[in-house]
Amino acid sequence: MTLQPALAATEFIDHHSDEVRDFVGRAVPATATTPTERAVALYYAVRDGIRYEVYGADLSRRGLRASQVVRTGSGMCLHKSVLYAAGLRALGIPARLVLTDVRNHLASERLKELLGGDVFHQHGLTSVWLGGRWVKATPVFNKTLCKLYRMAPLDFDGTADSLHHPFDLKGRRQMEFLRTHGEFDDLPYAWVIDDLRAAHPRLFEGGEDRFARGSLVAEAA
Repeated sequence: MTLQPALAATEFIDHHSDEVRDFVGRAVPATATTPTERAVALYYAVRDGIRYEVYGADLSRRGLRASQVVRTGSGMCLHKSVLYAAGLRALGIPARLVLTDVRNHLASERLKELLGGDVFHQHGLTSVWLGGRWVKATPVFNKTLCKLYRMAPLDFDGTADSLHHPFDLKGRRQMEFLRTHGEFDDLPYAWVIDDLRAAHPRLFEGGEDRFARGSLVAEAA
């Protein structure tokens, strides 16, 4: 098995860019010397340093590039997973994108109306090559948002898969995976956008390539 495609710079995982390399330089301390320590430090930098927001998300080709996610400082699961994969590759750690469909039982009424239900297509996370195997990591929901939605933040230690907890802090069902589309060396942009448009047409009320405006923080309140 060759890992080279999972290390390459691509259109979206542009880890050769100054923005991504600067982000990694700030995120990973000199004391993190092993690949696992570096991957974990970068995970928390993406999880909590990039604000999670579905509303107003830029789904253009430029908006989904890792370098642009750094500039924007916010994004949804796809944006944050692309950035994490890019940062890992900048560190010489192989990484791939994982695309899934999920059911979110705690979506707000407005978000469910825009989604057309509680199923969300093309949820993104990351697969990381550590310790001779692929480990899944989801640096998506930042601590502040988790606190507002009474969810435990999702941690990652580099040895076990970090996926969405099935229940929140009150024992209510939170999120379940319905389908895994596969793992990808770069974002399959046209297919992802076509699927999102077909599954959630109302989400694109913000424009041709931008989700409808709103605020997850405001809805949590």
